[in-house]
Amino acid sequence: MGYQEVYESWKSDPEGFWMQQAEAIDWDQKPSKALFEVGDNLYEWFADGQTNTCWNAVDRHVEAGRGGQVAIIHDSPITGTLHKITYAELRNRVARLAGALRAKGIEKGDRVIIYMPMVPEALEAMLACARLGAIHSVVFGGFAANELAVRIDDAKPKAIIAASCGLEPGRVVHYKPLLDGAIDLSTHKPDFTVIFQREQEVAHLEEGRDYDWHGFQYGVEPADCVPVEGNHPAYILYTSGTTGAPKGVIRHTGGHLVALNWTMKNIYNVDPGDVFWAASDVGWVVGHSYICYAPLIHGNTTIVFEGKPVGTPDAGTFWRVISEHNVRSFFTAPTAFRAVKRDDPKGEFVGKYDISGLRAIYLAGERADPDTIEWAQKVTGKPIYDHWWQTETGWTIAGMPAGIEALPVKIGSPSVPMPGYDVQILDEAGHPMKPGELGAIAVKLPLPPGTLPTLWNAEDRFRKSYLSHFPGYYETGDAGMIDEDGYLYIMARTDDVINVAGHRLSTGGMEEVLASHPDVAECAVIGVTDELKGQLPMGFVCLTTGVNRPHDEITKECVKLVRDKIGPVAAFKLCAVVDRLPKTRSGKILRATMVKIADSEEFKMPATIDDPAILDEIKVALQGMGYAKA
Repeated sequence: MGYQEVYESWKSDPEGFWMQQAEAIDWDQKPSKALFEVGDNLYEWFADGQTNTCWNAVDRHVEAGRGGQVAIIHDSPITGTLHKITYAELRNRVARLAGALRAKGIEKGDRVIIYMPMVPEALEAMLACARLGAIHSVVFGGFAANELAVRIDDAKPKAIIAASCGLEPGRVVHYKPLLDGAIDLSTHKPDFTVIFQREQEVAHLEEGRDYDWHGFQYGVEPADCVPVEGNHPAYILYTSGTTGAPKGVIRHTGGHLVALNWTMKNIYNVDPGDVFWAASDVGWVVGHSYICYAPLIHGNTTIVFEGKPVGTPDAGTFWRVISEHNVRSFFTAPTAFRAVKRDDPKGEFVGKYDISGLRAIYLAGERADPDTIEWAQKVTGKPIYDHWWQTETGWTIAGMPAGIEALPVKIGSPSVPMPGYDVQILDEAGHPMKPGELGAIAVKLPLPPGTLPTLWNAEDRFRKSYLSHFPGYYETGDAGMIDEDGYLYIMARTDDVINVAGHRLSTGGMEEVLASHPDVAECAVIGVTDELKGQLPMGFVCLTTGVNRPHDEITKECVKLVRDKIGPVAAFKLCAVVDRLPKTRSGKILRATMVKIADSEEFKMPATIDDPAILDEIKVALQGMGYAKA
């Protein structure tokens, strides 16, 4: 069957299609049907089944006689170490950690926050939670204490599992002081923490609250897998909300297992036993879906890579890993390739390694610009597939169904919708648009298995964020079009979430931080185009009357404030003091116009602008930062 037949077979019988895919999963009790309507446009998949994620990701492969296969390769150019863990070893390690957590009172439904760098222990912590039916929430290691505290107060974890430190090229990131600071700031306090001490930094442990990773597991009874309902939350993953408060995306166990397992062959075209590599971080959705869960559920070998595309040690590190471990499918962000291209424009490093075993490269996380795709195709000689999905969906909305059929690639498009996604382009009033017309991208409900059924303890916010604008549809927040051949094109965000190196960040959240500076009366943050990171945030601040300190002193403080409150991940470095901000007569800041000026694009003078002269002042400020070329 080709792509069209598979997509049509889903469309003609969605429940039959997904029940068939559910056969690939081990169930303690099979679901009676696929889709359960909860009412009022809310849906759950395989809700009355009973299963366990850890069993499906680890134990069943051992039981099937594949315990000797490598499950995890930890490749850390930063520490110069390589470590392989087989499925049998992984089962024993995870069962022991789960047993230690259970002995400390962690049980089904309890939340556990995981704050770890790129080490196998991060995956083991996730799987140990899944083994017990505990709900994990991984927070990107090194996130600022303030951001971690917000997540502690929302998830209310019984325990936090962290590492003493993370490692960046040339520096140690001290996790423990950040964790201590977050616990001090949070209203909710965990019962205990477990600290994985790395040899690069041994952290101080608080007597009675903090336990050493190894000591805490000594002599415990290993835990068996606890069966949970198909609609039991597997995890909470926080994503930037436009209001600054993070949104806790949840994933139900049954649908998560079924959908992720389906993607490995049909999208990424790997067979059990093949090596799959997603060069991301466990703190992001790609790390959840494609470093930890999907490869292990499908019986692949997954790579946990602690390094950077360049500088650890050079722009050949991707090709070394692919060659050394015989990677079949490789998944990374366009940002990473832009960094490699900047250091090695001719792709000379590729020639030093044998990447003949690699079938394809997959890009996601932000729009893949044609230049980057064409360069990667030229230097690797491999198919480069852009694909589009979100933290909320957990897997591909539109992509190349390479394991079903390799369709023609159209550069600039992430290709075609996957089974489960009825993608529509709508105008403001919710009417379908013609092929080639730009509109809001929405997906007809119900969403497929593995996507978010709601937000953690925030159903009203879930409806308001995703369901209310276009009744009967999930609103993606992206704008784009579908061409005559059914290929989707993503053109822009429809809100103020910007994409910095694949990380979605809220400009509204940054504005809140800037506004807290004592000298700032008003501010705006926009996302400007950046060759390397896709977008960079740029701040404009208007000072309180009477403040006459040097402007560069104030902007330095503003930059530090955002870095302290949101973290280095925001890449916030550009900030200018301006007299006033361009606004409509009703007081709305004209951010989209400011972006166009910054990116040196033509723009139409907004009809509702209060004072057109302000735009000239903004242009001067932008030129001072190297933007808005004349």
